[in-house]
Amino acid sequence: MAGKNYYATVAGLREYALDADSKGLDIHALRESLYEELSASDASLLHLLYAACDCENIVSLHYGSTAFNLLGNLTREELAEEYANPTRLPKGVAAVIRAYADPEGEDAEEVDVTERFEKSLFEAYYAECAASKSRFMREWSEFDRTLRNIQAAAVARAEGIPVNEVIVGGGDAAEQMRRSSAADFGLRGEYDYAEGVVAAVNDEHDILEKERKIDIIRWSQADELSVFNYFDMDAILAYMVKVNIVARWALLDPARGREMFNRLMAELDGRDVVAAATAK
Repeated sequence: MAGKNYYATVAGLREYALDADSKGLDIHALRESLYEELSASDASLLHLLYAACDCENIVSLHYGSTAFNLLGNLTREELAEEYANPTRLPKGVAAVIRAYADPEGEDAEEVDVTERFEKSLFEAYYAECAASKSRFMREWSEFDRTLRNIQAAAVARAEGIPVNEVIVGGGDAAEQMRRSSAADFGLRGEYDYAEGVVAAVNDEHDILEKERKIDIIRWSQADELSVFNYFDMDAILAYMVKVNIVARWALLDPARGREMFNRLMAELDGRDVVAAATAK
């Protein structure tokens, strides 16, 4: 069954994205505005998208790091509460947290607590995404997992760490990375971005430039996965993926962040054209 369309919401994304004072991106205000307009089931998809950031923060908390991704659903205080008693995170993610907290408990019967915590946590997160009703969420999370696995595998190989120790999840791509000795892990034929990711990791010594090249791949994939989506929830999810990239670069490199923000606004102009044509 086709999902709900959000014509007015998508048409208003530019206004939601701009902060009145700085004329820049206010991602938290944007997200709250969207929650007010989305159906309950679609709001849960947006929450799931940002649960990836919560997982990053849970990993940091687990290992005693102060690193914190500000894009997550949960504040530092809320996250600490969730870590002690998970009730708001995806069910599979919550089960992993409980299993590692109590290796003899019921949840540990379904979770391999001998694996590294972050590996089990993200395997649970990606499993939740794979079961999503949203095509974009399913395909984006599969892409995101594969891209992160390629990055991790390339770094592991360079540092002499067994690749199997860093690969999250199963599937053909993961198994190929575990077995292959090829420079691109034998993935180039099926994943056209694989060679670019490996090259960025191995050949680019400027950290910011490395991140930029990988984020270009992410942006392009979000475009590709939503090419025929204009006003539905998948279109909004693709837009928010790009918003996340813009927000990150606004912190890393303000000039680059502004460049990406302008690109995002230009893409919205294109959607205005489509909206006008649809209305006729």
